[in-house]
Parts: sequence; structure tokens; C-alpha cells
Amino acid sequence: MSIENPIEKVRCLIIGSGPAGYTAAIYAARANLKPVLYTGIQMGGQLTTTTEVENFPGYPEGVTGPVMMEDMRRQAERFGTDIRFGMVDEVDFSAPPYRIVIDGEKQLLAETVIIATGATAKYLGIPAEERFKGLGVSACATCDGFFYKGKDVAVVGGGDTACEEATYLAGICRKVYMIVRKNYLRASKAMQERVNKTPNIEILYEHNTKDLYGTDMGLEGARLIYKMGTPEEKEHDIKIDGFFLAIGHTPNTEMFKKYIQTDEQGYILTEGKTSKTNVPGVFAAGDVMDPDYRQGITSAGAGCRAAMDAERYLADWEIRNK
Repeated sequence: MSIENPIEKVRCLIIGSGPAGYTAAIYAARANLKPVLYTGIQMGGQLTTTTEVENFPGYPEGVTGPVMMEDMRRQAERFGTDIRFGMVDEVDFSAPPYRIVIDGEKQLLAETVIIATGATAKYLGIPAEERFKGLGVSACATCDGFFYKGKDVAVVGGGDTACEEATYLAGICRKVYMIVRKNYLRASKAMQERVNKTPNIEILYEHNTKDLYGTDMGLEGARLIYKMGTPEEKEHDIKIDGFFLAIGHTPNTEMFKKYIQTDEQGYILTEGKTSKTNVPGVFAAGDVMDPDYRQGITSAGAGCRAAMDAERYLADWEIRNK
């Protein structure tokens, strides 16, 4: 890091502004750690792309994702968190205090770092996905399935996650299509049995999604291709109100991998029930370290743990260095 700019010293740096980052900021600020939080490009994280949130405690009438994240931001600021818009470009966790570069120029020295950069849902890449995001297209059945009660929906994918989401939706919706590219499911045998025993799930093997269609009011259907690229190829439509992507997530961890241990998928590994990474003083919270639950409330809980772990780390460090 050869950028020549004044270096700012920070006790607790939080990278990311979703439920994990903001909750970590609330706890860290109340513990007088004087946290500095950099929001990243998507201030508020994935929840800002969600219309209605009805499963987060404390909002009995529900709340939109953007409003909930604004509430969290204001609460973090109320206790003194320094919230800044900016991107972390580079980190050096080789020795404390840890060096961080923001937006290619500003340098920080952080005594502790909480990584809450989240994960990015994988999409098919068809333009209509963006058009209908929040109007029928979702990457989280647990978050949004309730809004399709009694309706017909589709789940894209053939792995364990897709099967779990399909069976979950089957308990809410009238009919669930599973759109599977291959002629078999990749899921475990147990998950396959669950799907096959669920009467309102129909598996569409060897199908690809060509397009989605609808109106400004929402999604109305999907255009599928059967046996794409073969002599038997043909198109047909299915009428659906919801289209759920279950083809995986990509944790936003690339810049940390030189120093931080991750699993094969790229999720940060933490010690037991703590938020501790393999680097002392660096902690992880939320979807960036959670491939299983990926809920706003679990991310918030992880942010709480990360701030408490950071507080204890700093207290122990001060005792050791008296």
C-alpha cells in the first residue's frame, strides 16, 4: 500500500451496512468503541431490494426493507457511529493495527475490524429479473414466500437449497414448479424424497428459463425452453406469480481471502459460536459467514456477537499492554 495520504486511526471499523453491520455499530457505539462504518455501494444491503418485511421482530404491521434499514442506520448514528459512504478496496491484516484503503486513496489503521459485507444472490442474468425484482422475483423463499399464499410459483435450481425452498413454498402456495436444467436433481436423496412426496410440487426437468413476463403490477409468467439445443427443443409458458432463484449465493469475501480463512464456497470461517476469524481482532458477521440461514434477524444477532467479541478483544489487549 503505497498511497501517500494521512492515515486515520480507528478503534473499531465495520465494513458493510446491512443488518449485521448496523447492529454491530449499535452495540459497538454503546460500548464506547467509537465505531466507523463504511456502507459499501449498496447502503443497507440486500434488504433494500425487498419490498415488505413481515418476519422481523418489532414491526407488527410489517415494514419495507428500505425503511427498516433506515431505522437501523438512524439508531446506530444516535449512539455515535460515524457512518460513511465508501468502498473498502484493499486490506492488510498481516499485523495489527490493520491497514485499510477506502476508495483507492484514504488509509485507515484499525485496532479491530468487523466484516459484514454480506453475500450476493446469483441470478440467471435475464433482463426481466431486474424488472420484476420485488414484483415477483425473489432470491429468498423464507423472506417473501408468505406474499404468494395460495398462488402458483416457480423455484429455479436442483440442489438442496432449491428443494428446501420448494417444499417450504409448497406449504404456502397452491402449486410449485421446480425448473431444473438437468434431467436429475443434485440434492441429497433425503431432500429428493421430500420433494417427490409433496403432491403440489411439479419438477420440470431439462428446462431453462428464457424470459419472464407481466405488467407493471407484477409477474404473470415464465417462458421456458425444454431440451435447449437439441432437436426436441420447444418453448412453452407457465403462469406464475412468483419466481424464486435458488441457485446459490456468492459471499463478498474476495478481498479478504489472502488473510482470512474461508470454506470452499468462500464463506468466512469463524471459531465455534463466536465471530472470531483466524486473524486476532478481525471478526465476521451476517451472510458473509452464514451459508445456511441468511435472514435479517440472524444477521443482526451475528452483528451483536461481533461487536461484543470486538469489545472483549480490545479490553483484553489493553490489560495485556498495561
